[in-house]
Amino acid sequence: MRKRTTVILVACLVLFCSVISFFLGSILSVGQMVSWEVFWSKPLTEWFKPQYALFFDAEGLDVETVQAFNRVKNILSDRYYEALDINELFSSAIKGLAMGTDDPYTVYYNPEEMKKFQEDTSGNYVGIGVLVHMDENSLLTVSDVFPDSPAKGAGIQKGDKIVKVDNEDVTVFSDADLIVKRIKGEAGTSVKVTVYRPDQNDYLDFVMTRRAINVSYISSEVLDNQIGYVRIRQFDNDIAGDFAKHVNALLAQGVKGLVIDVRDNPGGDYHQVVQICDMLLPKGLIVYMEYKDKSREEEYSDAAELNIPMSILVNGYSASASEILTAALKEYGKATVVGTQTFGKGLVQEVIYINNGGGLKYTRARYFTPSGKSIHGDGVTPDVVIELDEKYKNTSIEDIPHGEDNQLQRAILEIEKKLP
Repeated sequence: MRKRTTVILVACLVLFCSVISFFLGSILSVGQMVSWEVFWSKPLTEWFKPQYALFFDAEGLDVETVQAFNRVKNILSDRYYEALDINELFSSAIKGLAMGTDDPYTVYYNPEEMKKFQEDTSGNYVGIGVLVHMDENSLLTVSDVFPDSPAKGAGIQKGDKIVKVDNEDVTVFSDADLIVKRIKGEAGTSVKVTVYRPDQNDYLDFVMTRRAINVSYISSEVLDNQIGYVRIRQFDNDIAGDFAKHVNALLAQGVKGLVIDVRDNPGGDYHQVVQICDMLLPKGLIVYMEYKDKSREEEYSDAAELNIPMSILVNGYSASASEILTAALKEYGKATVVGTQTFGKGLVQEVIYINNGGGLKYTRARYFTPSGKSIHGDGVTPDVVIELDEKYKNTSIEDIPHGEDNQLQRAILEIEKKLP
């Protein structure tokens, strides 16, 4: 009987010590994470209420950084002069995580922003009629102005930097989509856009009435000496089919060469440009994406190809999908590249939906040319480097008379050299 009592007493003592060790360990861990000053500022009972925790790999994060985060959060919660919404604080912190990548294409959307991001923009859209891209300083820059659009009528020019929309400073946004969503709206409503025009070193205000923009991203014609010309403004989600129709129509008219113009084209659908490359290139690798673990996703063309002399026109606004097409044609020797250095965007983004209704757009991979070159940050160097005539540098391509477009004339000359 005495032996049994002793066993029970030892078991109770072990259990008691375990409980005390657990609570002491918990207290020490909390104190270490949030600082003892913050720990003692709250009643002890507060620490036994339900808590949420964030977990990090100890090998990749300094404990001082975690302590600093917790300390700032608690100081703001306890001492800030006004009541704060802790959810808003953490939403901003999540944005900070994305911004910490120092990648302008990696962005966290809160639920409200994500809702705008998901709005249907297929087909015709309601807006002012511009193509835009983020420049090297993360300023939304006009790369093209559509004909017969509110922007064209108001006087917005290629190269203008959009800095405000309805008096809201949009230079704080590193993501073009968030700014574009503010410019778009309901037909018949007005929007005020403030731009910085570098040539004038001045800020200009434009008030425009939004309307449906009938976008045509491709056009073609037959030039002198039976040379075909195709201009692609952007690679939308059905451009490959349109490109095939335009090229076939030109071939039916007996063209002997082809100029492809992707000047001011900011890019677009990756799979569409792959299909266009497939129509033009011989059998072989077109482009490949490389992920963090060095695995690849490769795209190949079949043996069918277009066998006529070609030139492709590019400039500093030619980006992403435009550079995939340009690099592939150049490396296979299928076209002479004419113009100026391209933009240099060779990253692939993916959007992940978050359970709070928000979303994360992040860079998942880089793409490489057939020879294994990464375009990102460098761009594609033309075979023939030629600047556009100075008087047309802020003019939309379609407004430049063909006879005065020195880049186009040089592209034609390069084709004529190869004609029999």
